Amino acid sequence: MKYLTIDFGSTYTKLTAIDGNQAEILGTASSFTTIETDVMVGFNKALQKLESKIGEFKYDKLLCCSSAAGGLKMVALGLVPELTAKAAKMAAASAGAKVVKTYAYEISKFEQDEIAQIKPDLVLLCGGTDGGNKEVIIANAKRLAQIPEKFAVIVAGNKSASYDLEEVFKNADKPYVITENVMPEFNKLNIDPAKQCIKDLFISRIIDAKGLSKAQALTPYKIIPTPLAVLNGCELLSKGTLETSGVGDLLAVDIGGATTDIYSMSKGHPTMDSVMYKGLPEPYNKRTVEGDLGMRYSLAALLDEVNLDLLEMQSGIKAQEYKDWVAKCTSNPDLLAEENSQEQKIEENLARMAVDIAVERHAGIYAQAFTPMGEVFTLVGKDLAEVPYVIGIGGVIVNSKSPTHILEGAKAKPMDYVHPKPKNPSYMLDQKYIFGAMGLLSAVDPELALSLLKKEIIKITDKETNTHENHK
Repeated sequence: MKYLTIDFGSTYTKLTAIDGNQAEILGTASSFTTIETDVMVGFNKALQKLESKIGEFKYDKLLCCSSAAGGLKMVALGLVPELTAKAAKMAAASAGAKVVKTYAYEISKFEQDEIAQIKPDLVLLCGGTDGGNKEVIIANAKRLAQIPEKFAVIVAGNKSASYDLEEVFKNADKPYVITENVMPEFNKLNIDPAKQCIKDLFISRIIDAKGLSKAQALTPYKIIPTPLAVLNGCELLSKGTLETSGVGDLLAVDIGGATTDIYSMSKGHPTMDSVMYKGLPEPYNKRTVEGDLGMRYSLAALLDEVNLDLLEMQSGIKAQEYKDWVAKCTSNPDLLAEENSQEQKIEENLARMAVDIAVERHAGIYAQAFTPMGEVFTLVGKDLAEVPYVIGIGGVIVNSKSPTHILEGAKAKPMDYVHPKPKNPSYMLDQKYIFGAMGLLSAVDPELALSLLKKEIIKITDKETNTHENHK
């Protein structure tokens, strides 16, 4: 059995050819995504490159994912930020959507206008536990219905409001679906039904909108969002299959031009004594997207988050040089740093800061609390201190002479007990960018996908010479 996977990315269309009988990746190739004309043009160019390397490739099964034209842009609405608004964001992010904004409580006229300006592909409307407050979700539904822009709505809130919500959206010129509550009971998550609806709407609405219908016609398997494919790949490597064990807990870092995505496969239980959980329970397979941390389109926003004085002191490179490089990249996003240049060092230092900030946001937060029994700690989110592997994904890491330097941004800082980031992880690389491909393959042959992940995800053993060893 031979498989071809396609990732229609926002910049590149990436192909992976897989031989199931030999259990090996025959080759990979990429070409610019031709979203403005026809995505099949970029696909055919990438296929020509692939076949120039490995010869004519006749595949038995074609598997596709896409983040073309920025992927799935979503807005999430909930009742309170610590509960249903956060649950909504979790459901959206785990399905591969890019959550642009979340809102809590009853939205204002200003926020209604802001949603219209965002022009989302999808809106996830939540709010209230089953049998609880239904006034807020109904009021927000009416405001969404008044927005003239075309977007689909997924309703995943208080089931007691479902009849009223059906009436609101039946009269609005918007596709909608009503599914199970993301938080049916206080502090109890139920995000899978909403996640499935996001996938279904991606297929029915976004495929045509992004010009991917021709690709869909070539395969019986549904095109899914690229981040969801990567998430599935990460979960497979972590958990394994029914027959073969995975590697256990891991953290994956995917730095792109516009966002930095973090994937954690871990229950995130406290590693400290006398800890009380606070807030919502976290899913084992968690994804977060930082839209202000990217290496090109969001580079200026990344620079705003960085303490330049501290970075200058640590790196020995003047703050003004960082500013100059960011200005160049902002005006020319296709600009690449020359090998072994000062600009390459700047690029790697900024990438490290993107990892540092993104993982800090992804991980939980410890805080002191005082009870009649004495001092305790509260934990909101995941404790990732004991996670043994940090895996780098994305061009800036893979093409770096010192990928470990970038990935060390994920490591816990000395004496920082507030942010439970990995204390002493091993660093690994997805050097062929196959997580998405293996996530796709896992739907039809999980054993093959897992064996290829274990073979191809390499452990970095020397950050200076960038030599590697296979991870068994």
